[in-house]
Amino acid sequence: MDMKKIISVIGSTGSIGTQALSVAEKYGIRVNALAAGKNWEQLAQQCIKTGAETVCIYNEEYVKPLKDALFGRGVKVVSGMEGLCEIAADSSDILLNSVVGMIGLLPTLTAIESGKDIALANKETLVAGGNLVMKRAAEKNVRIYPVDSEHSAIFQCLQGNKREQLKKIILTASGGPFFGKKLCDLENVTIEQALNHPNWSMGNKITIDSSTLMNKGLEFIEAKWLFDLEPEQIEIVVHRQSVVHSAVEYGDNSVIAQMGVPDMKIPIQYALLYPDRFECDCKPLSLTDYGTLTFEKPDFETFRCLTACIEAVKRGGAYPCIVNGANEEAVKQFLDGKIKFTEIGELVTGALDEFAYHDIEKYEDVTMWDKKARDFVISKIEQEA
Repeated sequence: MDMKKIISVIGSTGSIGTQALSVAEKYGIRVNALAAGKNWEQLAQQCIKTGAETVCIYNEEYVKPLKDALFGRGVKVVSGMEGLCEIAADSSDILLNSVVGMIGLLPTLTAIESGKDIALANKETLVAGGNLVMKRAAEKNVRIYPVDSEHSAIFQCLQGNKREQLKKIILTASGGPFFGKKLCDLENVTIEQALNHPNWSMGNKITIDSSTLMNKGLEFIEAKWLFDLEPEQIEIVVHRQSVVHSAVEYGDNSVIAQMGVPDMKIPIQYALLYPDRFECDCKPLSLTDYGTLTFEKPDFETFRCLTACIEAVKRGGAYPCIVNGANEEAVKQFLDGKIKFTEIGELVTGALDEFAYHDIEKYEDVTMWDKKARDFVISKIEQEA
């Protein structure tokens, strides 16, 4: 099957990126360009397999080995943020943005300026710069297709219904590996324990975010921007089985949910092939195999990152950017063994309370407040060392 679509993928060697390339191969979607952080060997293999014309390695120290691996193939090799933005502005129909962290924001804005639709798997794009992104996307008539399973579920539940009749959304959360634990139980959590997610296989940063429920906080903010909601219209429900990926409640109190096995191939494929639905290489859902589905309220006292995110989006302005930047730095410090697991929430909450209100009016405002939040985290750690 030839879909006659052309895509470019940044973050191609990660879990989302590799699965997206599988979808592209299966359905004859042409791949124009690829980008990765430092995994130049896998990037080179992907380039050879897909026939991509341009590749970007973000870490410039790997440019030479990548060029050597692709020598004689006529492939253009670029690097750094400039390279990511060059790919974002290329001639493809859709940019799949699956990089991790704040570096995903500028390529998203660049793709919007080029008039390209975006399959978005980079939470930080909307968390840190949601107002900028959605305003410009509307002006340029660019569509943003959510790839996160929860936001894809909401997007799917909106199909065929009137958006103005939406009452609220129900955002489901697995609860992570520490569901049911109290703050005192998490004092000595190891890196290995925090990386042991019960349902999903993801990169280290996202897995840590899931264990602190920061991931759900970021999704709360993302949902506000994607679907033009007030914070009061978003309810978070812990659903341990990860079968109901999220739901929409309408004005007549009907609730429409999207369900399926926990497999990212479904939302990735839907974003790339929208509005069509074709066979997907994932296990079909059998409700009788699960037997029981459970739903509970989150513990906002224990999982302080979630609470901080909700408070940040209620306050508005630069606060979502601040909590995101603080979290990115705190997670890095935790993975480097420099702080305890519980300190992630403390530092994110501390950053939220450290700064006065400021608007986000341009990209440079985002980068400034992101840096201020990271610097705050580093200074607090140095003070207590």
